[in-house]
Amino acid sequence: MNPNATDFITLMKHPLKYRMFLFFKLPSAFFCGVRLRDIDAAHSRVTVPFKWFSQNPFKSTYFACLAMAAEMSTGVLGLMQLHKRKPAVSMLVVGLEAAYFKKAVGRTSFICEDGELIQKMVDETIATGEARSVKAKSTGRNKDGELIAEFYITWSFKPKSNKN
Repeated sequence: MNPNATDFITLMKHPLKYRMFLFFKLPSAFFCGVRLRDIDAAHSRVTVPFKWFSQNPFKSTYFACLAMAAEMSTGVLGLMQLHKRKPAVSMLVVGLEAAYFKKAVGRTSFICEDGELIQKMVDETIATGEARSVKAKSTGRNKDGELIAEFYITWSFKPKSNKN
């Protein structure tokens, strides 16, 4: 695991620092109410509420807001592995698959449990100097545990070049 992962988790769990991160790096997630609720080496949980800013005309959470929360649940695990890492590694979404099962009319929680797989791909990228990709799953459920949506986000990890 990235030796700086604990530092990253501490930063993300600090309410003000997390909100500043969202406001400056992911402003649409900030305004939609996307929140990181839990994170460790193996998993993360991110929520998105149903509210005026995240609604669609059908009185449910807009699909793009659900996708934002799903992407964040996977992406934050990648960011944790890259935090202050040497050599530096870039990450980019290269694929997205989604299936929707039920209207999201309240807070939806997205859980990704692929932290160890993401860690393995980042470690391989650093060890080999070659790009690697990982397809991470995020499952969205409502407060009653009913399945709302499933997302598969494919992340590419690539070592950054040392060219100036």
